Amino acid sequence: MDDLDRKLLRALSKNVRISISQLARALGVSRSTAQSRLKRLETNGVIAGYRIEYGEKLNRNLIQAHVQIQVDQKLTGRTLSEIDKIGEVRALYAVSGDYDLIAVLAAESTEKLSATLDGLANLGGVERTNSLVILETKFVR
Repeated sequence: MDDLDRKLLRALSKNVRISISQLARALGVSRSTAQSRLKRLETNGVIAGYRIEYGEKLNRNLIQAHVQIQVDQKLTGRTLSEIDKIGEVRALYAVSGDYDLIAVLAAESTEKLSATLDGLANLGGVERTNSLVILETKFVR
């Protein structure tokens, strides 16, 4: 990856829906160069996909929590598959320390969050959980 690739990635991170023409102008290159660079980054796995970033209008109405999860190591694969089916789980990270995973949850109400937390805790393979409800977001980069 060179400076042009990094500039391309920065431009996409600001606006994933930018047109090839706009991207080429922002990078100061031809459309074909921008297109071929983009294609190469996709082919090489640098860009794995394009996703929706939820806006403030939706996020401000959601109750969010981080949940630390300790898993029975023999059941990790099955547990991960079950967690993946839970729609309120926005992200799942493997971590070091006393817990094995951290799940980032977002729910429309405290009742839905509570039900999701109960569901997570009762999954086969989950030995222990610790929930941290987000009270306020100070900043996100």
